[in-house]
Amino acid sequence: MLRWIRQQLGFDPPHQSDTRTVYVANRFPQHGHYIPQRFADNRIISSKYTIWNFVPKNLFEQFRRIANFYFLIIFLVQLMIDTPTSPVTSGLPLFFVITVTAIKQGYEDWLRYKADNEVNGAPVFVVRSGSLVQTKSKNIRVGDIVRVAKDETFPADLALLSSDRADGTCHITTASLDGETNLKTHFSVAETLVCQSVSQLEALQAVVECQQPDADLYRFVGRITVTQHGEEIVRSLGQENLLLRGARLKNTKEIFGVAIYTGMESKMALNYKCKSQKRSAVEKSMNTFLLIYLGILLFEAILSTILKYAWQAEDKWDEPFYNQETEQERNSSPILKFISDFLAFLVLYNFIIPISLYVTVEMQKFMGSFFIGWDLDLYHEESDQKAQVNTSDLNEELGQVEYVFTDKTGTLTENEMHFRECSINGVKYREVNGKLAPEGMTDDSPDGSMPHLIGDELLFLQAVSLCHTVQISYDQPDCLVGGGDPFAHANGFSSSHMEYYASSPDEKALVEAVKRIGVAFTRCSGDTKEIKTFGKSEKYKLLHLLEFDADRRRMSVILQTPSGGKVLFTKGAESAILPFTTSGEIEKTRLHVDEFALKGLRTLVVACRHFSPEEYIDVEKHLNAARTALQQREERLQEAFAYIERDLQLLGATGVEDKLQDKVQETIEALRLAGIKVWVLTGDKHETAVSVSLSCGHFHRTMNILELLQQRSDNECAEQLCRLDRRIKEDHVIQHGLVVDGASLSLALREHEKLFMEVCKNCSAVLCCRMAPLQKAKVVRLLKTSPEKPITLAIGDGANDVSMIQEAHVGIGIMGKEGRQAVRNSDYAIARFKFLAKLLLVHGHFYYIRIATLVQYFFYKNVCFITPQFLYQFFCLFSQQTLYDSVYLTLYNICFTSLPILVYSLFEQLVHPHVLQNKPALYRDISKNSLLSFRTFLYWTLLGFLHAFIFFFGSYILMGEDTMLMGNGQMFGNWTFGTLVFTVMVITVTLKLALETNFWTWMNHFVTWGSIAFYFIFSLFYGGIIWPFLHSQDMYFVFVQLLSSGSVWFAIIIIIITCLFPDVVKKVFYRHLQPTSTQKSQSLSAPQMQSLNCVESLCCYQHGQSGCSRLARLLEQITGRCQASANNCHASSRSNRSWSDTENFYSNDRSILTLSPIESTNC
Repeated sequence: MLRWIRQQLGFDPPHQSDTRTVYVANRFPQHGHYIPQRFADNRIISSKYTIWNFVPKNLFEQFRRIANFYFLIIFLVQLMIDTPTSPVTSGLPLFFVITVTAIKQGYEDWLRYKADNEVNGAPVFVVRSGSLVQTKSKNIRVGDIVRVAKDETFPADLALLSSDRADGTCHITTASLDGETNLKTHFSVAETLVCQSVSQLEALQAVVECQQPDADLYRFVGRITVTQHGEEIVRSLGQENLLLRGARLKNTKEIFGVAIYTGMESKMALNYKCKSQKRSAVEKSMNTFLLIYLGILLFEAILSTILKYAWQAEDKWDEPFYNQETEQERNSSPILKFISDFLAFLVLYNFIIPISLYVTVEMQKFMGSFFIGWDLDLYHEESDQKAQVNTSDLNEELGQVEYVFTDKTGTLTENEMHFRECSINGVKYREVNGKLAPEGMTDDSPDGSMPHLIGDELLFLQAVSLCHTVQISYDQPDCLVGGGDPFAHANGFSSSHMEYYASSPDEKALVEAVKRIGVAFTRCSGDTKEIKTFGKSEKYKLLHLLEFDADRRRMSVILQTPSGGKVLFTKGAESAILPFTTSGEIEKTRLHVDEFALKGLRTLVVACRHFSPEEYIDVEKHLNAARTALQQREERLQEAFAYIERDLQLLGATGVEDKLQDKVQETIEALRLAGIKVWVLTGDKHETAVSVSLSCGHFHRTMNILELLQQRSDNECAEQLCRLDRRIKEDHVIQHGLVVDGASLSLALREHEKLFMEVCKNCSAVLCCRMAPLQKAKVVRLLKTSPEKPITLAIGDGANDVSMIQEAHVGIGIMGKEGRQAVRNSDYAIARFKFLAKLLLVHGHFYYIRIATLVQYFFYKNVCFITPQFLYQFFCLFSQQTLYDSVYLTLYNICFTSLPILVYSLFEQLVHPHVLQNKPALYRDISKNSLLSFRTFLYWTLLGFLHAFIFFFGSYILMGEDTMLMGNGQMFGNWTFGTLVFTVMVITVTLKLALETNFWTWMNHFVTWGSIAFYFIFSLFYGGIIWPFLHSQDMYFVFVQLLSSGSVWFAIIIIIITCLFPDVVKKVFYRHLQPTSTQKSQSLSAPQMQSLNCVESLCCYQHGQSGCSRLARLLEQITGRCQASANNCHASSRSNRSWSDTENFYSNDRSILTLSPIESTNC
């Protein structure tokens, strides 16, 4: 019954069959028995809330937080029983916290809602009622015929019906889906490709039957039934016929497709990963401290309750004459009385748990995250991309990273391929002046001396020029007008007008290289490929394309040559080609491939096979049988491909270079000095990966490289691991690097996980090659869950890095050339790997010290706040009398002490950013959550108790013996005593934060001294006026009377000095006798790192002088550090601010974080 109700309300779709039937153009059968299937609409929904469920859903999520739920219980207790404080004291802060958090979360969800609306409201063209109608994307229904133009994205998953090309094909890129920037060719079936006009499409009678929505991007099984002249024609549909939502149409003027999957049922939406909530180490520490303080609270409440009854055991205190019990109180249950008193004390002391801590942390993270985007040093001018923050919850985790896992291609390298060398028939060649030259020929050789390419060399170049999935685009789109063949004018264009779109950067580099050498790929129309071999045009007919897949690791084409012969060209990894070759210079080529790999080149091996007429008939028979199979089609295709790609003639190999990104070596070295271990996880072969690791500084030349490769069994793997472990322990003096491949890794993780991790942790650098995407994530998880539980960071640029990025504590996406999937699934995104150094060493350092101090300070000031309340109970017979007024209880954390710590947590800098970048070892000072260790927590807590004792007993000594402090002989009362304690406390905790502040800005000064001033002004107004809306006003004239006593002012000063002077002494003592590396850098930063010859940090700017020039000259004359001449000062500052290009990192620091405390537009 419940399920039926949910179905009727639309929450639970009815049971669906395994297939769906889609009627093209929504031409449903006319008979009355047909019941239409219900499909999802085309809206994409990524927002969490609606206008109706925002309040209940958000409240439910917020009260799942222990602290919020705790304060809700306290608030309800105050409403239900007679407690010493008003329910407002708990209710108002709780309401404030809930409201601010709800506004933040609502705003973030509103941004997601806006993005959804932008996508859902995008204009699209749909064929309806015989015409092309413009509508919104969200209005597309399953069965609609949609028109998509060049460079537009597909608004739903469409089955391709026709395109403007005569052969019904189109080219798309799926970079936003799987990170692949290659052009993919998709096809329409023969019966629908002729429908290129709206009228023809309107007349089309067709039905598509296919599987239900599936998240697999590379799998689609279906069939289309086309009715022509009363006859039904059935054609199979596969992945090559489906255009996925989010993909983009390229090199095709327009296409028409029928919507198969829409909205949240599209493959793109089904691949949305609900990212697991990542929690930082600071948040975990914060929750631990919260539980400790909850224990302190319970202890104080239980102790006070017990002491109350112990005191009341004496008759004179049990029922004093001024507080007689009622009959009902005398007859009430002792257990209920005990519980009631316990709850009353719990309410009285509950402010030791800082409710505003959470909202302050939320605000600090949210506002602080903008600094990363504003940092101009993280801005990449060439691509016009700035750093991006996808989640602000992990800012401080950037300062705790111990392991970095990085992809290689596109992350450490540019993903820009350049042809460097090749091996043809056992002879090495390289490109010289646009011609192939054998090894040893110099660049200055005259052009005439280059050997003429014949035979095997020519066949090799032709194979490279024909064995690919490259598409050609021309700069003049006018040739497409009229719907003609876009390649019809190919011969009329010079080669400079052609642009290749390749299935991979490697393919594009190879096709462009052989074109420069003289074998140019000039045309691809339907099943015809045309090349120009040294000016002579040759046409080849494409008979079959054997697509690349990750298992075979090769791709092939079967062509009909101009002479009518049949030939197979194949290329792929050497391990996928060489075992199947039977002729050619196999051993020499194998050596050359290894040499190329050692140089860091990406290698491909090229081979061919010539078919006799009988062999080709057999080949075609196998292929057709596999491609038309309805069951186990993939397995049968693999068998057919293996049958065809054998008995190969080896032609040669190619070497393509993937250039390293700028400053990769310096960045890796900086991370190593910071105590961060770098692991490279790549899919490349191990020779190439090792070479790149050496060139980028991941491996040093002096490092002992250990290998765990090609292990075939568990025993063999265990023995090798034991040998490596012994070798590391024997040679513990030198550094070790480990190379492991994917197959060996699988064995190591299966049975010998502990031993493998022991070997890895003792190595300075680890390189994992031939890795599958899930293996990358498994390695990260393995280290993340090891007993030490180190903080991990994963960085990559492609879709194959997404699982690794999501698994790590911090995931960083590179805005590279492999689509945006890594960026979308990351926590942070940067344009280049080199920016990682500043992101961790500077921003991570700042974020961590800020939030660590914020957390400790919050607990400290709340201990200071509530401990005097506890001590006061010893002097009022545990009567639950409050020491402070209810308004002060409410506003202490909200107004009087909130802003200084918030501003501190946004702008504090222990050390100048330049120093942090140039001294990466300073990162070690904050590693392993050192600033939130139990020892530090204990120091702040005990300091809070000590200050609270001084506040209370200092005030008590002044007023405790009925001392007359007023000129008229009048004595102070209870509220005056509490106000004196509160006043001393507000000033002391604010000045304590001032002592902790190293980087002063005008905002720090404003909120620090402004908070103290606001407290005094508020107290004067609150106690100096009779407010008509207050039922009782215990504080009337109390504050004015308190401040009118000179003794009180003297006591305030003495108590504050007593509290803070030991702090000052401790800081000076430790700084001079046991300074940390950070403190040493603080003292050295100005003269040595900035090389200042004058007070330029205050007064010397790039253009002109600021208003503090007189102060500067005075200080300079006193210190004798520079001449009084302003010109000399200005010139000196300019010369000393210029950073040489040979320095490790950045030429200048334009971060907003480095602004001087004194604002100037010229700073």
